[in-house]
Amino acid sequence: MITKPKSRVRTAKYANVPSKGRSGGPKIFVLDTNIILHDYRSIRKFQENDLVIPIAVVEELDKFKKGNDALSYNARGFMREIDRIIEGKDFDERGIQIGTGLGYIKIEPNHPFPDGMKEMFIDDIPDHRILATAIWVRDTNPDRKTALVTKDINLRLKAKAAGMEVQDYLTDRVEEKKVENREREVQFLDDITVNQVREILYGPETSTPWEGLTEEHPDANQLFKFRDSNRDVHCARYDADRDRVVLVRTKEAYGIRPRNDEQIFALDACLNPKIKLVAMTGGAGTGKTLLAIAAALEQEKDFDEIIITRPAVVLGNQDIGFLPGDQNKKMSPYMQPIMDNIGVIKSNFRPSSKEALKIDSFLNDGKIVIEPLAFIRGRSLGKAFFIIDEAQNLTPHEVKTIITRAGEGTKLVFTGDIFQIDQPYLDQWSNGLTHLSEKMAGQKLFEHIFLRKGERSQLSELASKLL
Repeated sequence: MITKPKSRVRTAKYANVPSKGRSGGPKIFVLDTNIILHDYRSIRKFQENDLVIPIAVVEELDKFKKGNDALSYNARGFMREIDRIIEGKDFDERGIQIGTGLGYIKIEPNHPFPDGMKEMFIDDIPDHRILATAIWVRDTNPDRKTALVTKDINLRLKAKAAGMEVQDYLTDRVEEKKVENREREVQFLDDITVNQVREILYGPETSTPWEGLTEEHPDANQLFKFRDSNRDVHCARYDADRDRVVLVRTKEAYGIRPRNDEQIFALDACLNPKIKLVAMTGGAGTGKTLLAIAAALEQEKDFDEIIITRPAVVLGNQDIGFLPGDQNKKMSPYMQPIMDNIGVIKSNFRPSSKEALKIDSFLNDGKIVIEPLAFIRGRSLGKAFFIIDEAQNLTPHEVKTIITRAGEGTKLVFTGDIFQIDQPYLDQWSNGLTHLSEKMAGQKLFEHIFLRKGERSQLSELASKLL
């Protein structure tokens, strides 16, 4: 049984409840399997509070330990982490301390529901065993605040129905206001003067000092719009190196030309060699992947290879290995949207043109590499143009892992729609793409663009607005 510690503790930053329990000690958190599969280092992010891992969680993790996907990687990482913590030690009543300044962790055997709840949860499934263990821990430690932590909405509903305190994993969750602000990040310069407009549009440097345009010093790569005397809208960006607001011109990349202002910003960022990391968010049909691929092809001489990937989101713990055929056939369902975008670019040229033949040559010779993200793990990303499509299905840890692999001369472009997430335990506030945009905002090497308008077709745009 977990007993109350006597030492005084700091205030925890986790969740939205006080750190101290009912009698002033650290809280107890019972972790669901999906917390570990989301972030295997999560056990080090609960400050001085104690953690309980139900044995049912360990049994579930055992099923995930083989494979190349992110879930398997996190399952193995957690097992290694636990092994390091418990090496040469025995569990006492409270467990084993996770590290200096951190709480204790304990593996708890399965426990039945209290008699009054047995009829509520008849099926013997892991979720029910985890919930029953959480209730047992709470009832066995009446002087401690105990909560079940899970990203499973259904389990949270069951826990609340059973009277068990339950929380989401909030450590990597971005505040809702910050997500909304990222969507409205382009500032309109209403008070720009005629002289400033003339200096940006026609001056020798096509730029103007930021003073007088905004009250506060802009962040690096802050995006702006302004109107000229004819009421035409133009795009601009704050260049931190020059400390000036510079004109963003409409550019073309491999036959693809932007159709709206946000696409102008996006293509400019993808073609700018100073910006090494780009995040493009927006709904279906806004041109995110198309612009990224076109920019990569336009700059192919500057990179050794163009790598295009996306996470292969499948049901349960099935890897793409369960699909029939060789590797190419297995990848086809996941990679077809990328090939569709390449087809759109090729359609701008005659089949016998040098541009179309170049694309075919790049695909055949390995200059363009199209693979699921699971096959990219462990690769070196030196002097590569790396496009990560559907990045909203990645965890913050996965995004960090990809970026920290980037070598000299590498450019990374993440694209995705944070409101179309296929991973069951991610949402628009906790996915890796949102996390990336919030944490990297204001850095010289980074630019985020939110594409609003669908350009796939009138029908697509209408459905996006009305359905």
